[in-house]
Amino acid sequence: MTASLAVDTARREAARELPYASLDAVRTSGVGGLRVPAAYGGPGAGLVDLFQVVIDLAEADSNVAQALRPHFGFVEKLISDGTEAERERWFAAALAGELFGNATEETAAKHPGDIHAALAPDGDHYRLNGTKYYSTGALFADWVVVAAKDHRDRRVRAIVPRGRPGLRLVDDWDGMGQRMTASGTTELDDVLVHPQEVVVDEAVGVRRTHLGAYHQLFLAAVETGIAKNAARDAIGYARDRARAVRHSGVEQAVQDPFVQHTVGEIAALGYGAEATVLRAAAAIDRALAESPGEDGVAGAEPALAEAATEVAQAQVVAAQAALRAAERLYDVGGASATRREFNFDRHWRNARTLVSHNPIAHKARVVGDFLLNAEAPPLTGFF
Repeated sequence: MTASLAVDTARREAARELPYASLDAVRTSGVGGLRVPAAYGGPGAGLVDLFQVVIDLAEADSNVAQALRPHFGFVEKLISDGTEAERERWFAAALAGELFGNATEETAAKHPGDIHAALAPDGDHYRLNGTKYYSTGALFADWVVVAAKDHRDRRVRAIVPRGRPGLRLVDDWDGMGQRMTASGTTELDDVLVHPQEVVVDEAVGVRRTHLGAYHQLFLAAVETGIAKNAARDAIGYARDRARAVRHSGVEQAVQDPFVQHTVGEIAALGYGAEATVLRAAAAIDRALAESPGEDGVAGAEPALAEAATEVAQAQVVAAQAALRAAERLYDVGGASATRREFNFDRHWRNARTLVSHNPIAHKARVVGDFLLNAEAPPLTGFF
């Protein structure tokens, strides 16, 4: 599947052709149900396996991988703390190829994470109102997962079908990178929500789970895929298009020691990032295997905190690898490599957009505080 996703990606990204066909391919592949436990009919894959798939998807098309982040995150939360009824309903949907998109953040919020979207009772159902932004994956999804506050001021998620009346998805994402994730506005105007479509988020900011580390590692995995994609473009350009520098003393670019060194460095950046991400994924797997605490949450607090610091380190490595690889790519081909037909700058734009999600300096600082002072990462959802 990943080979087909990679075909013509550079041109489609330049033209901003949204990858509907690619997401349909993901639906039919069964990848979306990779983490569904065997008890519910799924393959029950571990996180190492999942993040290898994410890296491979991102190497083919980082937009597709990032657009799937809300879907995989929704499935992961069901594994972590879903009720039996929720798991039976939504795991079956994931195994059937249905995808879940995201509508969480609000640009009008005074503080990051504030939620003003409201879910209010209306007879035997609810009505949902508000405006969201950064609705990654929603345009491609079958279901949109909307964060809201209910009439008891609880944080909840409403899981509504994409075509429900009153739910309007606007393709107004204008970021310089990840341009094909369609991460724009979601408008909610008196949207009908049934009781079985509402999930209460009781754990957010209260107790440590693996979900914060999981979501952060997903970003690092996509960045790793970008670094590997840059290596692929560097190899292809050096072999097929680059000309030897006049004073290099060789006839072909691939014979130039400078080009060889550059390609080797770019490849090593992707290789190192991949190994780091998979090692961090294994740390989360180990933490989840530990006995749950009194609250029933999978994993013990010390192991989860340790895994979170490993993920933070992986984010630093993957971010640096993606940005460096995207920059070094131009040293393979010189000025000709900057031509728009190649669209090589998409690698840096995509990487820079992903790295901008969370300041890497904070990741390094938290790791340092943990190593020096045994201070656990904060419960913000970003670690």
